[in-house]
Amino acid sequence: MLNKRISLIALGMWSATQAMANDQAESKGFVEDSSLKVLLRNAYMNRDYKDGNPDKSEWGQAAIGTFSSGFTQGTVGVGVDAFGLYALNLERSEERSGAQGIDFFKKGDSGQPADDLSKGGAAIKFRLSSTTLTYGDQMPALPVLNYDNSRLLPESYTGTLITSKEIKGLQLDAGRFTAESRKSAEGRDSGGLKSINVLGGSYQFTEQFKAALYASDVEDVLKKQYVNANYVFPIDKDQSLTLDFNGYRTKLEDSYVGENGITGDDNKIWSLAATFITGPHSFTLAHQRSTGDSNLGYAYGGYQKDQGRIGDGGNTIYLANSYWSDFNAEDERSWQLGYGLDFSTFGVPGLSYNVAYVRGDNITTSTSEGGTEREIFNQIKYVVQSGPAKDLSVKLRSSVLRVSQKSSEYNVSGNEVRVFVDYPINIF
Repeated sequence: MLNKRISLIALGMWSATQAMANDQAESKGFVEDSSLKVLLRNAYMNRDYKDGNPDKSEWGQAAIGTFSSGFTQGTVGVGVDAFGLYALNLERSEERSGAQGIDFFKKGDSGQPADDLSKGGAAIKFRLSSTTLTYGDQMPALPVLNYDNSRLLPESYTGTLITSKEIKGLQLDAGRFTAESRKSAEGRDSGGLKSINVLGGSYQFTEQFKAALYASDVEDVLKKQYVNANYVFPIDKDQSLTLDFNGYRTKLEDSYVGENGITGDDNKIWSLAATFITGPHSFTLAHQRSTGDSNLGYAYGGYQKDQGRIGDGGNTIYLANSYWSDFNAEDERSWQLGYGLDFSTFGVPGLSYNVAYVRGDNITTSTSEGGTEREIFNQIKYVVQSGPAKDLSVKLRSSVLRVSQKSSEYNVSGNEVRVFVDYPINIF
């Protein structure tokens, strides 16, 4: 059914005649609008687990090259996107690697993590007016299919994506992807994805109000819907209040539930965050709630070759209370208090600090009810503003997570440290 909807919407996008925008008319050419960028990334993650669980850590150096051509001139423009990825393992520890939540270098059959990784991909793209069709290897960033770029190397997907921006403020997306490249492994289909269809869009109703609706269908796994509403109340020239609502509903396929020993097939999860900004300060209050009968809670990301995983991207969780823990267990309720500080007002542009405290309760597992977890999140980031190292960023992040004993089936206590140094270089 979703396949038919995608086909109809795609036809509508391409046949639109009363377009209000025409990006293709402004094309300067294949070469003139092209760009080549290289991101050098050094990343380290350490998880000091509690309750007798072995500690895990990985460290690596990556080079992420991306090329994006312009579109040829004419009624229908043609272009090419391509990327090349390389990562060198700087730790190479059989004992400390292999944590699902770190996943820099996938372990081989011998139990050893890879010494290095290299892979690439390319896609061809066509543009008519302000509608683009891209076929090939891509890194989609949609609420129901969002590639993970929060580790050493990014994930990627192979398939077709149509994005239309014919009407000002309106974006429509429709796509089908049939392969997933795991961030920690080589090859185009290292994630085990059969196929995923995506459909939806967002609309900027006013300068203050924006909303979005999306849906996805992961073959033989689940169907998912997403809704968002975001409203910004301007108060003064340097003050505002933002209300952000996000919600997902997932329905697991019966065959997937049976094959993986899962209890229940339905989950609904939502979050509502209120962020007050005054000058360099931001204050956030958020509530998140998970309901339904699935013992997976809100299921997303991972790889289908891993039990109980989905394959729709490691960043497919547009929810307020997602840090180390996602606070997405069955029946879980969570509250967040957050604070952010921009140091540019104090003469240090590029420096920022964020802290958050999140507490979840009412967690249900197969053996208990009423479990709890809590997390203290800290992050400091600095971006170089000028000079030879302009745009180089250093990010230090830590989390202290404590999970009650009765919820150990869902999550595990620990202390996490992440250190990321990113240096983007624009070749042209």
